[in-house]
Amino acid sequence: MFDPLNPRNPPDDARKHAPATERNRGPILEVLRRVLPPQGLVLEVASGTGQHAVAFAQALPGLIWQPSDPDPDLRASTRAWAVSVGVPNLRDPLDLNAAAADWPIDRADAVVCINMIHIAPWTAALGLFAGAARLLPAGAPLLLYGPFRRDGGHTAPSNAEFDASLKARNPAWGVRDLGEVGRAATGFTLSEVVEMPANNLTVLLRRR
Repeated sequence: MFDPLNPRNPPDDARKHAPATERNRGPILEVLRRVLPPQGLVLEVASGTGQHAVAFAQALPGLIWQPSDPDPDLRASTRAWAVSVGVPNLRDPLDLNAAAADWPIDRADAVVCINMIHIAPWTAALGLFAGAARLLPAGAPLLLYGPFRRDGGHTAPSNAEFDASLKARNPAWGVRDLGEVGRAATGFTLSEVVEMPANNLTVLLRRR
């Protein structure tokens, strides 16, 4: 099983490589094309290696893509991927911690967060909802992607195993229950849940 906490590093440059991004970016992009506005600023919270940011900015040239991550090595990876490809609508990554009370950005037309809330304390999810609520206008989308429990149970044995491995590393981590996420997302309405490959979900919330 791919370990998202330990992506491979290509030699001789700052680019980090997470194989899962190559597998899931196509299905995620299909949802993004349908639900994101045709123009505007998209904030990606916890961009990780930057591979998603580069791919989505290339595929959605009408949008300005703003990556972010609190890890300086991952921000360097995003910059290196951007330089290697050349994407004019991709901004320099922000130093943004989702759990922080203040974010270094004051508005966005959409917020995207892929594979974060299970590999972070619950305070990061709460901070994500609070921060997105500050930034987004009414009706704007907040998209989450990753594994989720539904009605208190896992949707597949592999997700249960992944959840156990996360909690073994840090008891504050773990696969979140979709109902708990919906209740915690104050100021948002759960608009749509899209079944994705590999027992993941894309969760679409809209700002009230």
